[in-house]
Amino acid sequence: METHSAYAVMDRELALCRVGGDITLLKEIAAIFLDEYPKGLADLQIALDAGDAYKFERVAHGLKGSVATFGAQLAVDAAFHLEQLGHAKDLATASSTLQTLDQHLRVLHLELQAI
Repeated sequence: METHSAYAVMDRELALCRVGGDITLLKEIAAIFLDEYPKGLADLQIALDAGDAYKFERVAHGLKGSVATFGAQLAVDAAFHLEQLGHAKDLATASSTLQTLDQHLRVLHLELQAI
């Protein structure tokens, strides 16, 4: 895995592979993601606050797919855990995992800006 720091969450080589090695396309996808993921995090928090496990599961699933594009396995794992919690209708412990996802996405944000 190509990393820029000990805290890197993106696998740049895998991300480039997923877009056929097209760095321009990767930059475009990254820009879209950077614009949209904050809404996903906000929607997760809203669903959590409302106890809406179905919406929580759907939003977590969408974020999981988005971060997988960038080979961001730590973020994928956190989003998958949130998705599972939503599916099980067990949101009582979701807050800490949501914070973990947020932390991973902050690092990913910086890495995507640096592409």
